[in-house]
Amino acid sequence: MCFDTDSRPPLPPIRGSALDAGNVSLTSQDGTTIPAYEARPDRPSGAGIVILPDVRGLHPYYEELVLRFAEARVDAVAIDLFGRTADSPNRGDGFEYEPHVMQLNASTVDADVAAAAAHLRDRVDRLSTIGFCLGGRISLVQAARGLDLAGVIGLYPWPVGPHRTGYPAPADEAPRFACPVLAIYGGADAGIPAEHHAIFDRALDDASVSHRTVVYENAPHSFFDRKAADFADASTAAWREILDFMGVSA
Repeated sequence: MCFDTDSRPPLPPIRGSALDAGNVSLTSQDGTTIPAYEARPDRPSGAGIVILPDVRGLHPYYEELVLRFAEARVDAVAIDLFGRTADSPNRGDGFEYEPHVMQLNASTVDADVAAAAAHLRDRVDRLSTIGFCLGGRISLVQAARGLDLAGVIGLYPWPVGPHRTGYPAPADEAPRFACPVLAIYGGADAGIPAEHHAIFDRALDDASVSHRTVVYENAPHSFFDRKAADFADASTAAWREILDFMGVSA
């Protein structure tokens, strides 16, 4: 397991207050209702973020991350990638995610992300997506999905090669990207080697896509998802990279 089940997000460098936080239901293009969690900042910056979880789905970690973004003056909503297949809304420590991972469908995943983007669109000036691990792969590909995004962010995404879900690789979709990219990796992540970063970077260069790649040399996969004290320096630096990329200042 690449994360601690009781982990909580590191605190952002900008601390305000979150307002109107709670569960919300989104309606996808085919009429399916998708569970989500949202929060609004007390002092909006004009930035909005759609959060795409890892294989835990809408785990309490991601609900708290929504609050952390709101405290950083960003309107935020996190969607449940497994809202179409899991009967129970509980994504706690006993949730068996792998059967639901294997039922993900690229077209419905993208439609559900689009529903979350539409939900935020009327109250923000610029909208981005961010994802983690599998969610990072999904987030990066949104640059090619016509959502008029200000940017896409992936933390330790798999940027190249096939995935067991069949979800396309960001490097393959790069010629269709229409917004800047921020990719953040752990240098000690054995599953995503440096050569994969380089392949994705070359694909973005070839497509003339503005991008920034950040590697924290001693950080493992899922470093932002672990107990904050374990990789505090990398997590703090990643927060700054994310907020700077989104144009959010104190």
